[in-house]
Amino acid sequence: MIPVPAGARVWLATGHTDMRKGFDGLAVLVQEKLKHDPHQGHLFVFRGRRGGLIKVLWHDGQGMCLYAKRLERGRFIWPSPTDGTVTITPAQLGYLLEGIDWRMPQQTWRPQAAG
Repeated sequence: MIPVPAGARVWLATGHTDMRKGFDGLAVLVQEKLKHDPHQGHLFVFRGRRGGLIKVLWHDGQGMCLYAKRLERGRFIWPSPTDGTVTITPAQLGYLLEGIDWRMPQQTWRPQAAG
């Protein structure tokens, strides 16, 4: 799991992104398309065209970090391109990275009373 610092926001870049981009190319996308500062410590998540690869870009205070994950089966759940940028919670990011639908995760059943 990515260590999400307190106060950091997680932004999803809707649509698809050219996954050949690295640190600098994604930082330029954050700056020019998403209109955010890539060095503020927020996490920016990008998805490829086919939906099986995501990259997360963030600045940890010392330098730029890039996390990539490819699913062997299935696709990452992603908002439609008309939504612009979408912010999610760090918990929802955890679901996303596990391949779980972060929009409506299934809560497990809990008993109402002991015994």
